[in-house]
Amino acid sequence: MTESDYRIEKDSMGELKVPAAALYGAQTQRAVDNFPVSGIRLPRRFIQAGLLIKRAAAETNRELGLLAPTVAEAINKATNRLLEAIPMDQFPVDVFQTGSGTSSNMNLNEVIATLAGQQGGTVVHPNDHVNMCQSSNDVIPGMIHLSAALALEQQLVPALRQLSDTIKQRAHVLESVCKTGRTHLMDAMPITMGQELTAWASQIDHDIDRVQECRRRIQQLPLGGTAVGTGINAHPEFSRRIIQRLGGDTGLSLTPKPSLMEGLSSQDSAVELSGQLRVTAISLHKIANDLRWMNSGPIAGLGEIELTALQPGSSIMPGKINPVIPEAVMMVSAQVVGNDATIAMAGQSGSFQLNTMLPLIAYNLLQSIELLANASSLLAEKAIEGFKVHEEKLQQRLAMNPILVTALNPIVGYLKAAEICKQAYREGRTVVDVAEEQTSLSRAELKRLLDPALLTRGGIHEGDKTKR
Repeated sequence: MTESDYRIEKDSMGELKVPAAALYGAQTQRAVDNFPVSGIRLPRRFIQAGLLIKRAAAETNRELGLLAPTVAEAINKATNRLLEAIPMDQFPVDVFQTGSGTSSNMNLNEVIATLAGQQGGTVVHPNDHVNMCQSSNDVIPGMIHLSAALALEQQLVPALRQLSDTIKQRAHVLESVCKTGRTHLMDAMPITMGQELTAWASQIDHDIDRVQECRRRIQQLPLGGTAVGTGINAHPEFSRRIIQRLGGDTGLSLTPKPSLMEGLSSQDSAVELSGQLRVTAISLHKIANDLRWMNSGPIAGLGEIELTALQPGSSIMPGKINPVIPEAVMMVSAQVVGNDATIAMAGQSGSFQLNTMLPLIAYNLLQSIELLANASSLLAEKAIEGFKVHEEKLQQRLAMNPILVTALNPIVGYLKAAEICKQAYREGRTVVDVAEEQTSLSRAELKRLLDPALLTRGGIHEGDKTKR
């Protein structure tokens, strides 16, 4: 690049070359130069939250008589323009930067100030105007909470509800399809496929409840705490008013953090939410793994269901189709569990009045929410909604399941039932055939007692059974 491709910007540390086309200034450029660590930038939703906060701050400061109406209007127009289509190339600061996220806060301030000056001809200063009544130390934690709250509201909770609804619809359709239950991956008592899917739906519903329980604390913002939580250089009304305005702008039930100092010094709410995201990831892993096993085969595996064929499964074995969606979901689960470990470690980094791993928490928390939302929708739309059930195979295996003999325990005793089970398995015969030989029960009574559909509803009640 030539000299004409740069301009000279100045900050409190002196002059610096900045790309001529960049909206950001010297402090952002220093961060770009100082932190060439990963090339990973903070997510779009995080930047969106920052823009929303900066716009609400300008309007609040105008309302409080602290900011000239012309400057507030220029900031308002600039943030609105940026929110329409966030130019991510103007937010180049690496995730691995100063732990307070000061570089990212100043990146926002500089971009807004430059664009505001270009649009209205008004001189707008990144620190004195855009950052008025704020500090990186309260803005970045505020951005973490606001971006996470928006992501939960707009992405994760709707996706989990979609998944739960899809599972429940399939469960209803399959409520009378009996199959062999499994414990330890070994044959167990019969269940219906509807019952199996209903258990999945219950997991997801509980995950939604857990996430919802965190939302109240995630929707508490520490804005107005400024440098150390005392509110230095902020108007006494700033915190209440900006958060009220942000609530109106976003439709979220936002409230001030009861202790602004806690909001700066700790990230306990983010750690809590991440823990619930980990539980959700484990639920998705369980469901995806069940689908993978049920789909296994088609000849040598369980072959109970057939997932929708989405792509060739092998570069060498023609016709092979793999359970790609469950596998992708299981990898998402692994990533979210890893993110949670990172967030937990970062949450420990609150020393005195500030946590100093804020950008890392922001990145991992938002990535976990986005991954879980996308994986939930994929699992619903491309795996659960369309899988086919091989009912004939299910019934054949169920008829040969020697564990059905469990229903005879109260009548013939555990030891006799075990003997029948082992003989049926050894000779490849049904329990009804062997039990008819080994007990005094009639074939009709045995069929009644060992009816798989009846067993999925708990079997014949104790008072209805023949006494030993």
